[in-house]
Amino acid sequence: MNTKTVIANHSVTFDDRCANCFLRTYQRLFKKFDVSISQKEQFLDFFHETIRTNYHMQNPEKARLLNKIFCQITGVPDPYSEEKDTSNKIAKRYYKKWRMKVLETENPFDMALRLAIAGNIIDYGASDTFNISETIDHVLKSDFAINDAVLLKRKIKESKKILYIGDNAGEIVFDKLFIETMMHNDITYAVKGSPVMNDVTIQDAIDVGMDWVADLISNGYDAPSTILSQCSDTFLKVYDEADLIISKGQGNLEGLFEENNSKIFFLLMIKCDVIAEILKVKKGDFVVYNQN
Repeated sequence: MNTKTVIANHSVTFDDRCANCFLRTYQRLFKKFDVSISQKEQFLDFFHETIRTNYHMQNPEKARLLNKIFCQITGVPDPYSEEKDTSNKIAKRYYKKWRMKVLETENPFDMALRLAIAGNIIDYGASDTFNISETIDHVLKSDFAINDAVLLKRKIKESKKILYIGDNAGEIVFDKLFIETMMHNDITYAVKGSPVMNDVTIQDAIDVGMDWVADLISNGYDAPSTILSQCSDTFLKVYDEADLIISKGQGNLEGLFEENNSKIFFLLMIKCDVIAEILKVKKGDFVVYNQN
């Protein structure tokens, strides 16, 4: 049995390691916002009850619930607003440097694709520390653990309409460079309906000029993922009409993986053992994966 057959039969289900990851995220936020003891206790009570009673709920749905309650308890409307702004500013500096290198290289598509995947390291939900330069250097020298890049390039040329589903702020700047390299005249870039974690919103996309290279659309929902049953009719129309769907990051993979849609290509860096086991790769690997 080949690797893709094994992957296709695997589902993205909740793992106790996911709960520990969620908890570490909020422990960092407790420190960042100097959350009071009573607020911590109130949130942690909700946290443990959510994990206990919603075991079969998708991870992004749990993350959405936890984010909403944290914001309500603490009065912080967008916990990662500073990180998102900083990420976009830093990524813009990399964009100026790497845009020229992409234009000058013999294979602009390959380099821009690799940079887009390297940008996936910018994820404050997974970690509060990461090295963009080191990740770029690594991805430019590495083989992809799953590599459907040749098929992706062909599908881009063949497709009339492309939907590109964004992930995180900062990362979006590398997506913009990749989209420019595609030189396609009908690309829609999808973002989250409102702030959640450090996921990209319409305003984040406008801040980096994504509206210059693609049409912008919200998926109409505030989970750190794309969960079709909760997305807006407007988004679903674009999703259904797209000939090709490019999905960035682990969160979107968790929401879309079980759709088994051959139009979807997942582009991501593997950041946790749970996703690594599902895709039969290793933590730290880079992936371009199509469920064909």
